[in-house]
Amino acid sequence: MNTNLNSGIASPPTFPGEAWAAITGIIASALLIAKKLVSPKPVKPEPVSRAEFFTEMLATRERINTTHLATLEKLDANHRELLAALDSQASRLNALEVGVARVDERTRKGGRTSS
Repeated sequence: MNTNLNSGIASPPTFPGEAWAAITGIIASALLIAKKLVSPKPVKPEPVSRAEFFTEMLATRERINTTHLATLEKLDANHRELLAALDSQASRLNALEVGVARVDERTRKGGRTSS
């Protein structure tokens, strides 16, 4: 008989603790990847519906048009004021020209009689 205990029956191989940790990590990673691939993607909600967008767009267009018309009215009023001021200046210039012409005419007459 053989008294050697190690001879004859083979013992199953043992894994060190790092090997078990690596296997557990690989299995967990595979499960996470499978979950990510299989789970449905959440649909991103539309921030503004089309109807709301078009309503706001039309309201903005109306505000722009109203502002544009108000600006045009102000420009027309300013234009009329400028034309009125120009007409008054033109009439004052015409009156001044007439006065200068009279003075010039008197100066010429006065200069001829004294010579």
